[in-house]
Amino acid sequence: MSSQNSYRLLKEHKSFSGKTFFAEHDSVSTGTKMRFSGFIPEKAKPPKNAIVWLSGLTCTEENFITKAGSQNLLKDTDTMILCPDTSPRGSEYPGEHESYDFGSGASFYVNARTEGYKDSYQMYDYISKDIVQILKNEFRVQNISISGHSMGGHGALILGLREPQIFKSVSAFSPIVHPTQCPWGKKAFKGYLGDESSLWKEYDTCELLKNGRTRKDKILIDQGLSDEFLENQLLTHHLETVASETGQKLDLRYQKGYDHSYYFISSFLADHIPFLIKGMNH
Repeated sequence: MSSQNSYRLLKEHKSFSGKTFFAEHDSVSTGTKMRFSGFIPEKAKPPKNAIVWLSGLTCTEENFITKAGSQNLLKDTDTMILCPDTSPRGSEYPGEHESYDFGSGASFYVNARTEGYKDSYQMYDYISKDIVQILKNEFRVQNISISGHSMGGHGALILGLREPQIFKSVSAFSPIVHPTQCPWGKKAFKGYLGDESSLWKEYDTCELLKNGRTRKDKILIDQGLSDEFLENQLLTHHLETVASETGQKLDLRYQKGYDHSYYFISSFLADHIPFLIKGMNH
């Protein structure tokens, strides 16, 4: 990680013989400075594979890398992980900082079209273009997979369905699977995309599947049955139905007693990382 890279290393820590790092760069897609964190195992020189992790509402690039325990699970592999921030920062668009579920920390990984937000909230392109280019050009990875939690699980699923040539395998924890039908999604999509509902469907997992945007491989999802958002926001049973109707292979595991927290993620991440790596090496 030299100073000639297109990103600036802010800090790094030796962990599990590898490097946990935090970095900043100037994003082409958002027109702002953006931050990401990551972990590179000691034996990955360079890493063959990369997992992109998308975090949920209110999170930054720090939540997953500090809470989930991924370093220990990746330490003996040739796979790195990279965790982008969840939105641009530092703007002052109307309503951007007023609530936890819209604006700062709540991009929903869409390319915004509304006044103000369209200038920097281009987070779909940020992940599929900027982050992918950094992984390929700076870290020299060959294969990329994607995963995430809640809003980030939604992001992982839509990017995985729309960009199968980029993301070789996909998983999610507690994803928002039908955002056009839940309060979180309706608020965000109206704010970022406007009133035209046909645009909303391009960022909705269930609607993408209905329109034939399926993957040939299986998607892994874990969902806690004691998740307070399950029935009103996540709507996981909608995906179960649509996947069955469209033939999308899905390993959807309901986990008794688990909630929406990182305690849940860290309990089952040991299944997701091998699943994602296997898909990249297939």
